[in-house]
Amino acid sequence: MRRIVALCAAAVLLLTACGDDTPQDPEVVVTGEVGTTPTVTYRTPLEVAETTRETVWEGTGPDLVDGRPVLLDFWLENADDASLVKESYTTSPTPRMLTEEDLGRDLYATLSGQKVGARLVQMAPASSAAASSYPTVTVLDVLPTRATGEAVAPREGMPTVTLGEDGAPSITATGGEPPTDLTVQPLIRGTGRQVAANDVITVQYSGFVWADGREIDSTWTSGSPQTFTLSDVPAWSEALLEQSVGSQVMVVVPPSYALGVTQSEEFAGQTVVFVIDLLATRTPAPDSTEGQ
Repeated sequence: MRRIVALCAAAVLLLTACGDDTPQDPEVVVTGEVGTTPTVTYRTPLEVAETTRETVWEGTGPDLVDGRPVLLDFWLENADDASLVKESYTTSPTPRMLTEEDLGRDLYATLSGQKVGARLVQMAPASSAAASSYPTVTVLDVLPTRATGEAVAPREGMPTVTLGEDGAPSITATGGEPPTDLTVQPLIRGTGRQVAANDVITVQYSGFVWADGREIDSTWTSGSPQTFTLSDVPAWSEALLEQSVGSQVMVVVPPSYALGVTQSEEFAGQTVVFVIDLLATRTPAPDSTEGQ
């Protein structure tokens, strides 16, 4: 009987030892509220044998669609010493396409099947193919690529806006005379941060000719959201001030206003109607070299 007990104990010890050799997923803790810079905690150097991924919290928005744009905030660290490599929270979110070609195999796998609003964390080993000589920890926040909020009834005399399945707007011309002053009409009222003077904004937008509703410029057809310094588009710097992230705003711009970076010959002498989805706004950090 003692021999049988001893053999059983030895077997248990052998199984335990074998279990100790099994690779464990790296332990990474991500904290922080929605819309804020994440705090990432782990022991360094972090041993990452293969790419692993976890969902910090599920998204509650639309499903991400393969081949369509995604908008991401990210926080990337060198997992050898937890040093920050690059981040977007203090600058502007990054638009990408949900394809393996654009994102790479690992990030594509991490984002596939997710929803807008998700926070994800990916741990990846050092890889010469990824031009990274160190393991990495990346936190990803999936942001909306279209306005989200409460619909606002437009005033009389404004063009009717129709949204496509993907959120792309079109307008129906009124047939009436355009306003002679800059006119701002919220269509969807978001609940995010308000735009401040000199902010850098990330938007989806389309521009149309008031007279016939013809589209003459659009991020929806070019493929993904774009980022502007508000002051680069003079009419927007006035119209979007204090508007909230998540909003969709119609801005009617008479010919007397400069259109800044959106200027083209097709706009000359025309009253232009912009439909703008405000996706993010950030205040640039002060120039660290100023005064030196």
